Amino acid sequence: MSIPSYEELMFPVMRVLEDKQEVSIKYLADKLASDLKLSEEELKEQLPSQNQSIFRNRVSWAKTYLKKAGLVDNTKRGYVKITDLGLEILAQKPSKIDNKYLTKFPSFEEFRGVIASSDQVIDVLDCSSSNTPLEVIESSFRLLRAQLVDELLETISSCSPKFFENLVVDLMISMGYGGSNQEAGRAIGKSSDGGIDGVISEDKLGLDTIYLQAKRWKSTVGAPEIRDFVGSLVGKQSNKGVFITTSKFSSEALNYANSVQHKVILIDGNKLAELMIEYGVGVSKLKTFFLKKIDSDYFDEDRE
Repeated sequence: MSIPSYEELMFPVMRVLEDKQEVSIKYLADKLASDLKLSEEELKEQLPSQNQSIFRNRVSWAKTYLKKAGLVDNTKRGYVKITDLGLEILAQKPSKIDNKYLTKFPSFEEFRGVIASSDQVIDVLDCSSSNTPLEVIESSFRLLRAQLVDELLETISSCSPKFFENLVVDLMISMGYGGSNQEAGRAIGKSSDGGIDGVISEDKLGLDTIYLQAKRWKSTVGAPEIRDFVGSLVGKQSNKGVFITTSKFSSEALNYANSVQHKVILIDGNKLAELMIEYGVGVSKLKTFFLKKIDSDYFDEDRE
């Protein structure tokens, strides 16, 4: 048989997980390969980049799409488990689970919006004539970036609070704040240091100071936490602070930050991951593609 598409793998992935056990991605792929009776030759087939097998890549994408729909979740780095919603869906005995089926879940539709082109969402694996090659490439890029954001947040969640505090300072340094990493490292405070996790100069001359709060949370950060942070800034006689979390901020937290005289910047998990990608913190280049076009000036025979 041929290697199943990532959509064809969605339902088998759910079936492997229906016993409610937490399993590693490796176990999941091996179990699926065995259940589907894939040959050694099929399992060895590599992506053009030669950095991953086609089958493992498709298992990963099936898991990603199911996670975006809320049917499975990562319990820790490299491990996955079915959710209560996923069990409810299996109990309904659907004939198949694919992208069209997943559109009934709001979280999946929100994810699809991330890779939307204008008002149209492009299926990056659908090479129909309605989508130009450039549209497919651009949509694929947004999809891969969205997956990287997800992987970054998952990885950060498995790190220690101390590592996260250092990561935040590394990011600020990469964005042009402060002096050297060594200086910033000495400036990092303890978690109990009046609600301040890090201190960094606003510029390389140290003309002003910015205080940092780093929360490696899964739960939403509310107004009380922002209020406490502002109180810490008052205690430090500072007007500027950055509150960074791996989760989200409540609307009350956002409103409170906007209402105070202090300049408080709130960075949620998605924004944090996007900034890490933009400034090269915790990520590395995998492959570079150059798209070229005709140089019309070169072919202009009337040029002097």
